[in-house]
Parts: sequence; structure tokens; C-alpha cells
Amino acid sequence: MQLVLISGLSGSGKSVALDVLEDSGFYCVDNLPAKLLPELVAFLDKAGYRQVALSIDVRSGSTLSELPQDIATLRLNGVDLKVLFLESKIETLIKRFSETRRRHPLSEGQMTLPECIARERELLRDIADLGHHVDTSDLNPNALHRWIRDFVGSPHSGLTVLFQSFGFKHGIPLDADMVFDVRCLPNPHYDPKLRPLTGKDPAVIEFLQADPDVRKMADDIRKYVENWLPCFKRDNRSYLTVAIGCTGGRHRSVYFAELLAQHFVPDNRVLVRHRELP
Repeated sequence: MQLVLISGLSGSGKSVALDVLEDSGFYCVDNLPAKLLPELVAFLDKAGYRQVALSIDVRSGSTLSELPQDIATLRLNGVDLKVLFLESKIETLIKRFSETRRRHPLSEGQMTLPECIARERELLRDIADLGHHVDTSDLNPNALHRWIRDFVGSPHSGLTVLFQSFGFKHGIPLDADMVFDVRCLPNPHYDPKLRPLTGKDPAVIEFLQADPDVRKMADDIRKYVENWLPCFKRDNRSYLTVAIGCTGGRHRSVYFAELLAQHFVPDNRVLVRHRELP
């Protein structure tokens, strides 16, 4: 059985993720009480279901503490289980709750919305450590759809390296394991001919490659990732997110993400994402 367990903060997009998997042919169960996970998986396996997606969140209450052990047991029993943890910045979550006018699951009149979000993050801390993080703060629904499909399509065993470009003025991705700042390098934005282009365009690539500091920075980042990648593999990680940021996230960071991905792709499973590009 291929099992995807979705968890995360309320308002971070768990329902969207579950809808994507349902459209992809998964049998989906929303808001499953955590204590029912082993029984449900056993029943669905016996019934012949081979692709299952479950959503478990803070509404499971005190039984959440048993979830890490249940996940470990299922994996030992041969279940291909992936954990996807969705989160967002507190400002984004507050805005989403305000727009939808929904109540937070922990809201009982005793805590404010920011306090509820902080408490929920604390309660889910142990689960968050088990899965691949996706920061949905700046992702539109279509981008989230693609990320979910890529996540499900990646094999369970081994490590997938995700190179993600971003703009510092829009915030650092919450799901980043390594963050590199390339804002000190020459900025194509100040050239009127290069401004409407991106780091994927030949003119921008030529502009950046001509600078020795750009070449040195790229070499330093490559060596750093190469040196520490074996350590992350030994830690049995499923994903390693390497985030490269510039000011706007359209030129320098995009160039670096593409360049690094090309270097690592022959010997690793590699994904590339550009948060600020359409």
C-alpha cells in the first residue's frame, strides 16, 4: 500500500492537498482520529486499496501522542508511508481565517486566533518532525497542486533534493533546510533590457556567468551541499530543501537554483521550484 498522511496547521491547505490526491486516484479520508490509523490501514489493505491518503490534525486531541509510534510500526510492516506537513506564516493564516470567517479548531472563546495558531503549532511539533514540510504561505492553488503531485510521485526510499529560489522581500520559505543569500551579487534588475527576463533566460545567464564572484559563490554553495549531502542521506531523510534567495526571486536565485540542480541531477533525485515565478 502507498499511504500519504497529511497533517499541518489549520488553514495551510490540507483540504486542497487531499483533493489533489483524490483526483489522482487515491482513496481519501479527511480528519481521521489518530488512534484509528492502524485499524483503518489494516482494513483498507485487506480490502485491496493500494493508494490511500489520510488527513490527521490537531482535532485528534490527546491521541496525537501515539501517532509517531504508529507511523514507525506501519513502515516496519511494509507500508510505503509518506508524511506531508503543511504550514504557513502566522500572518497568512490569520488572513485566511479572516477571509473565510471560519473558526479555528482550538477556538473556544478562551484564546485569540494568534494564540490558537501558536498552540496548534506546539501540539503538532512531534508530527512535523516526521514529514516533509511545505510552506504554503506564498503558493497559489495551482502551484500547490504541482508540488503535491511531485511529492507523491517521488519514490519513498532515498533522498530527493529540492532546489528552491525565492525573494527575500517576500519572506524566507519555512520549509527550507539550507538557506543561501545571493543578494550581494550583481543584480540584472538594474539593466532595463534584463529586468523583464528571469534567471532562465540566456541573456541573464550570460550576464551572471561573466562575473567572477557569481562563479565563486556558485562553487562555494555546490561544495557545501556536496559535503553535507551524505550526512542527510544517512539520517534517512526523504527531502532536503535548499533555498537560494535574492531580492525579488526572479533573476539571481533562479539562475543559482537551475545551475545547482543541473550539477546534482546525475546522481540524485532532484526537483527545482521557483516560488516567485508564475
